[in-house]
Amino acid sequence: MKRFIAATLLVLSVVTISAQDIRVLDYRQLKPYLEKKNDTTYVVNFWATWCLPCVKEMPYFQKIHDQYAGSGVKVLLVSLDFVNHIESRLKSFIQKHQLTPEVLVLNDPDANSWISQVHPAWSGALPATLVYNRHSVDFYEKSFTYEELEQIVKQKLENK
Repeated sequence: MKRFIAATLLVLSVVTISAQDIRVLDYRQLKPYLEKKNDTTYVVNFWATWCLPCVKEMPYFQKIHDQYAGSGVKVLLVSLDFVNHIESRLKSFIQKHQLTPEVLVLNDPDANSWISQVHPAWSGALPATLVYNRHSVDFYEKSFTYEELEQIVKQKLENK
């Protein structure tokens, strides 16, 4: 029983630590995360805690992260929450949903200058997801079912 409690506390402390290590970036700092040219397939989800479709699909990104962890897939969650809500909303959301992919906060007020740089088809609506590898880039301005998201990832891995 003591080992179980110790293990549980260790897991909770890891979740707490990861929830506290949230980097805040402007678009210039985020851009290298969107342009990596290596053997990894990147699934970059733009979301916010106040976006209901984003919240609904978040478990699917966590599941992709878990399922493909050793398969050359990296999930990155780019939050568009306000910086002053990191402590009050974002960290508790991450803990509540036990999110383990890397979470970054994009804090760049000049959205008109960077939205089209993420992808020309992006209107700025959330959720939005970029799935890319060194061979191709796909952009989706929609919410996903798990099956849809998994199919996109599988297809990217097959076409590496």
